[in-house]
Amino acid sequence: MNRILRVFSSIFVFIIIFYFGFGIGYNHASNKILGGYGGKIINEKEKNLPDYLKKDVNFSLYKEVAQLIQENYVDRPVPETQLFYGALAGEVASLGDPYSVFFNPELTKEFNKELSSELEGIGAEIGIKNNFLTIISPLPNSPAKKAGLLAGDKIYKIDGEEALELSLGEAVKKIRGKAGTKVVLTIIREGEEKPLDIEIIRAKIHYDTVKWKMEKGNILYVEVSNFNQDTAQLFNKMVNENINKNIKGIVFDLRNNPGGFLDVAIEIAGKWIKNGDPVLIERFNKNKETVHPSNGKAEFNGIPTVVLVNKGSASASEIVAGALQDYGLAVLVGEKTFGKGSVQSLFDLSDNSSLKLTIAKWLTPQGRAIDKKGIKPDIEVGLSSDDYDNDRDPQKDKAFEILKKRIFKKKDQ
Repeated sequence: MNRILRVFSSIFVFIIIFYFGFGIGYNHASNKILGGYGGKIINEKEKNLPDYLKKDVNFSLYKEVAQLIQENYVDRPVPETQLFYGALAGEVASLGDPYSVFFNPELTKEFNKELSSELEGIGAEIGIKNNFLTIISPLPNSPAKKAGLLAGDKIYKIDGEEALELSLGEAVKKIRGKAGTKVVLTIIREGEEKPLDIEIIRAKIHYDTVKWKMEKGNILYVEVSNFNQDTAQLFNKMVNENINKNIKGIVFDLRNNPGGFLDVAIEIAGKWIKNGDPVLIERFNKNKETVHPSNGKAEFNGIPTVVLVNKGSASASEIVAGALQDYGLAVLVGEKTFGKGSVQSLFDLSDNSSLKLTIAKWLTPQGRAIDKKGIKPDIEVGLSSDDYDNDRDPQKDKAFEILKKRIFKKKDQ
């Protein structure tokens, strides 16, 4: 039995308050126990593998290694279950995919809790980018946001302990915690000469995922921070309240939006994309593909739109931004997006463990790959630490500038 986590676009990028990681015993040694599963050569691609991976698997090797550990490891005895679950984690880790993870029964229980929205933490998403633990985005009004964490910050230390060798799950385990407790993150930030210590008080996380405001000149500013269960309802409320207000232009802010439910992303894209037109293509193994069409009324189709994106825009937000860009329905402004374009399924195992496994990748309607490549904006505009500290937003300013020019051009015509 499996549960499709395409509902999560994996925030998959791994939210500190949602995701619980590998756990004890999932170390580099366990990665080598079963990480070299090669089996028989079955296609041309595998012919390029190193010779040691072309051999048939001798499963007795696992027992041999386990016995050597029990007989010789300095801190023996080691529970056999720890070695076994560590080996399974290493097997999945050998895929080299940060979004495919094995959870032992305890971690599965924690993960399921977090899927049910029992949320406590600092309110930030982290991922592994260029081999660094990286802040993907702090959530609006979260402790992380209030403390000054920025998208792109690299985590150097957690409570004074170096984090460079930690797995994503191990880092999450150290950072998350009960509301009211403190954690200090030492981060490396572009433009800063030395690491910064940022103290954060954990809390319960509550926020609205959709915010909007009608700005001067009848330009509608809409910010979507996540594609969660309540997002579609809030977005529809926003549409109903504003559709008859003679909207001249829309600024659609997807910066630091880490993703969420795929069906919600498709529904929101359908406010611009006509019913039946593809929103994305889902590509599985053996090149099987599923096309996901819009099922919306395209209420905003024809209204000049600028979409704001940055390196914190990931997964479902990249789907929406990429689709609107493909159809020429919006101008993208900001920075290149994160590049999370894959789908995970959660498989429940017989001993209450679980396996979260990447089963597909997403493409834009024109067939552009999102995963690892991201979506490049039409107009690149950065946002510096100095801008942030002084409440300047050149990306947003550029979006309004573009729309105002288009509005005046229409009037002249």
